[in-house]
Amino acid sequence: MANKKIRVLVVDDSALMRKHLRELLTETGEFEVTTARDGVDALDLLHKADPDVITLDINMPEMDGLTCLSRIMTERPKPVVMVSSLTEKGAEVTYEALALGAVDYIAKPDGTVSLSLRNSSAQIISKVRAAASARVTRVRGLSERLKADTDRVSASAKPKSASPILPAFSKDMGLVLIGVSTGGPRVLEEILPELPADFPWPVLIAQHMPRNFTGTFARRLDAICALGVEEVADRSPLRPGRCYVGRGDADLVILKRGTEWIAATVPCDSSRIWHPSVARMVETALSHAPADHLVGVMLTGMGDDGAEAMTQLHRNGGRTIAEAESTAVVFGMPGELVKRGGADAVLPSHQIAQKLKAWLPAYGGARAIGRGVS
Repeated sequence: MANKKIRVLVVDDSALMRKHLRELLTETGEFEVTTARDGVDALDLLHKADPDVITLDINMPEMDGLTCLSRIMTERPKPVVMVSSLTEKGAEVTYEALALGAVDYIAKPDGTVSLSLRNSSAQIISKVRAAASARVTRVRGLSERLKADTDRVSASAKPKSASPILPAFSKDMGLVLIGVSTGGPRVLEEILPELPADFPWPVLIAQHMPRNFTGTFARRLDAICALGVEEVADRSPLRPGRCYVGRGDADLVILKRGTEWIAATVPCDSSRIWHPSVARMVETALSHAPADHLVGVMLTGMGDDGAEAMTQLHRNGGRTIAEAESTAVVFGMPGELVKRGGADAVLPSHQIAQKLKAWLPAYGGARAIGRGVS
């Protein structure tokens, strides 16, 4: 059983993409690949081949990827990795797919297919491998899900109250640092809308994501959150009542200018695999802020990015939360934090916002949030 191959269904209307993805995966010896040329073909093979993972192109004739995905997640839920173009339009459709239950996405090549896939082969293989162990659940159909999302955006569309213009650090203020990867958009859309507009600490997010996606992602979050949400494109002074999303294909770091804290975008540290790097965000925060004014939150994702840095934050007197395996799409990153003994609390996603509010001074917590407070 230990050597059982992962069954992958590759769905793409391009024969060339099907060929190269099949070769890329089968060469590892880990995967057994079946291919489908469109969504109709995929739904037939869904039951016949019973794949462990599906890679699904978004733009296909006969039945597009979103319609096919909604049928998969309704009829026979499977981990699905979307194949998407790295454009703003591609990002919007990809987020709809993630909302419908897809666990991750890979970039559709812009140039020579074989060369582009080879250059990103390690990431593609790791994403498909991680998806095989991802937690998936049956979701509502496409029309019902999109209606619920539309209603939620409409309810949040009223003008937001302006956040107070305060210095980014005071004796009672600190930072919430969120690290997340695979499955991140859905869980963040669950947690962040539960934080009020007067949330007293800035929230920073390192979500592993391509550059062309993070701006769209920040705008989507801003539409459904009481907090103001923005992508950090250069340097942003940190304010309460605001959430800052690190730009994709770069790293998010914390700087200090006088008494003011700054979130800044810097070139990727090539020694780190994933970007924006969770570890680098937490390490730079620790270099400027007392640990008991920091809260680290590790959410779903493959690998261990940030686990050691958040464990150090915990050791130094800060507070940390790991998402529980029961709700994490992939328990890799939060699981690594738990294994290192670095988690003060291990919580399902729907309890995390409440814990953050319970810990912070404005909601009855201690002036600083060291572990003397539960």
